[in-house]
Amino acid sequence: MIMPNIPTFSLEELKDGSRQKELAECVTQIGLFYVSDYGCRDSLHRNVTDMAIDFFEKSRQEEQAAVSLEQGSNRRGFSGLGTESTASSTGVGHYSDYAFCYSMGTSNNLFPSDEFETVWSGYFDKLYSASRDIAKSVLISVEESLNGIDDIDEFLTCEPLLRVRYFPEVPKQRSAENMPSRMAPHYDLSVITLIQQFSCPNGFVSLQAKIGDKTIALPEKPGTVVILCGAVASLVTRGRIHAPIHHVAAPPTDRIEGSDRSSAVMFLRPNANFRFSVPDAKKCGLDVSIESETATFADWMGGNYVEMLSVEETV
Repeated sequence: MIMPNIPTFSLEELKDGSRQKELAECVTQIGLFYVSDYGCRDSLHRNVTDMAIDFFEKSRQEEQAAVSLEQGSNRRGFSGLGTESTASSTGVGHYSDYAFCYSMGTSNNLFPSDEFETVWSGYFDKLYSASRDIAKSVLISVEESLNGIDDIDEFLTCEPLLRVRYFPEVPKQRSAENMPSRMAPHYDLSVITLIQQFSCPNGFVSLQAKIGDKTIALPEKPGTVVILCGAVASLVTRGRIHAPIHHVAAPPTDRIEGSDRSSAVMFLRPNANFRFSVPDAKKCGLDVSIESETATFADWMGGNYVEMLSVEETV
């Protein structure tokens, strides 16, 4: 395991283009970086994640059911421990994600209380604004490679998804010696993904990415967020932007105690009707199993694109 010097950019540096060449090199070679001064304090992240964890740990079964969708692939409201499987959805295994999750988007949301809705909605708006600014800078840095985007601002006025996850301490059978991931290796179906994480109390670094033939650790850096370029960014730049494979590692047996972890993740996803060339996606090395020549993002996401459904249709 190595911890390389991943670059950190301030949001202002990204917007004014003062480090654009360095950004272009970063997104095309490793596809990840940190961003500081992006308009959201660590204390707000903590407030939002603590609110979610409090619900995970203290809510009754009927309260959880009231904010859960019957179709488990839909991303709204509460998802219980072990109810999702990144391994299954990516075809690398059948083990579950060892995490609780709460999700929201721009519409059709489910909240357990008015206070929860108020705090989360304000937080969502801040992360949406920051992620759009960051994604715009990423795309502009390789603008000559853009394919199928006439207006970057319009493209990024889209359907983001916020997910707060809590990874409790794993049981021994889910330790690294027995099952190395709490969440399986994958790339994100997003333009970019913004991650605010809180480190494991015992110092174990759980968020890890594969760069070339090496696995790197992505520790929490106070005052910053991790940015991962997603598969959609790779697609719309003809494969020039790198979408890194990453996972949430399980701790070894001797580091289970104090290995719980939480994160707030904003996926900046295109609109459901965003259409792309399936052959072009495959040329970029993306796993698109659709047989037609073109597809929409909703087709690619399948049941995960809850914006295509109304709450009344799914509960």
